[in-house]
Amino acid sequence: MTRADFTLANVVRPNILALKPYRCARDDYSEGILLDANENSYGPALAASGEFAAPRTLGDLAYSDVHLERYPDPHQLSIKQQLVAMRHIPSTDNVFLGVGSDESIDLAIRVFCRPAVDKILICPPTYGMYSVSAQVNDVEVVKVPLDVAGGSFQLQVDKILETLRNDPLIKLVFLCSPGNPTGTLLAHKDIKQILDFEPYKGVVMVDEAYIDFCGDAEGINVMTVAPWVAEYPNLIVAQTLSKSFGLAGIRMGISISSPEISQIFNNTKAPYNISTPTSLLARSALSEAGQDAMRHHVSLITNERTNLINSLKTIPRIGRILGGNDANFVLAEVLNTQGRPDNTTAFEVYKRLAESEGVVVRFRGSEIGCEGCLRMSIGTAEENVVLIAKLRSLLA
Repeated sequence: MTRADFTLANVVRPNILALKPYRCARDDYSEGILLDANENSYGPALAASGEFAAPRTLGDLAYSDVHLERYPDPHQLSIKQQLVAMRHIPSTDNVFLGVGSDESIDLAIRVFCRPAVDKILICPPTYGMYSVSAQVNDVEVVKVPLDVAGGSFQLQVDKILETLRNDPLIKLVFLCSPGNPTGTLLAHKDIKQILDFEPYKGVVMVDEAYIDFCGDAEGINVMTVAPWVAEYPNLIVAQTLSKSFGLAGIRMGISISSPEISQIFNNTKAPYNISTPTSLLARSALSEAGQDAMRHHVSLITNERTNLINSLKTIPRIGRILGGNDANFVLAEVLNTQGRPDNTTAFEVYKRLAESEGVVVRFRGSEIGCEGCLRMSIGTAEENVVLIAKLRSLLA
């Protein structure tokens, strides 16, 4: 279904539409002796060694985006081309690159929501930055919890649609798939229902930070909704290199949407938001060899996920493993001596693991549907053996 009735100009804040974006020095000229951006022409103050030699301007003075004394490429076309091929999206015009997914989340709220007027909708339990960014931007948060019965963690679509119908001030819906802390891929048919709901004139962001952990047997992801942006002008898909690519330290986030939304994001962002080291590492990771390595690591992680779940089930005071287990972590109930999920017990185990046993997991018992739960990232085989041994000892 297409949405001919969707008009982006009716959703974007007027001051954002009227924004004249900052023009980077590299927007106009990128070759020659570059004395236009107050850069240090002698290069970075780094001690070159056999292992690292900083690129120098001496000799070839043409602009190159590997020179650390130069501001980075503001457009990062090479990375966008790699992502277009990898995610099967129409064009580089559909891609925005940010400082982690958090920049896209914050930009979406700033672009679509008027402070102290408009609202976002979230489905807890979910990623905490949606609410944090909303609060920073003085935007109200409307909550329609996931269906937590039996640890299913799926959307209550009827309740979401009813809420959207009754509140036209909701401009942005955040859907986390696979979810955090739920580890559950949302049903695509449910996402489509929300995107197709004509009374709702706002935008839907699907956060796919963990999407590569629920691919097919060959490690090729078939569950992303990123290609849907060719059909839905009201869809944004957020991704990252932090999880499956193991590059959390470089802070590379990806937003995939219509060219119009991507352009507005690019107009609104700070200049030069992607650093040169981040760009170089991202390009390496997104190369064919890098993607092969990513898929190999994902395969190792998903195998260890199965092993960890099977081992957790052998510990008498570990209860249900909740959710769909579609990410690089598991969510497990900790039981008290009466055999019930218990926050006090789970929090004590969490503290003793961290403070006495040298193993750090995450307590998630305060979130809806997560009573007595610990969230455990998938470690190496050796790390998981230690985790199981420590849990078995503490829960004996």
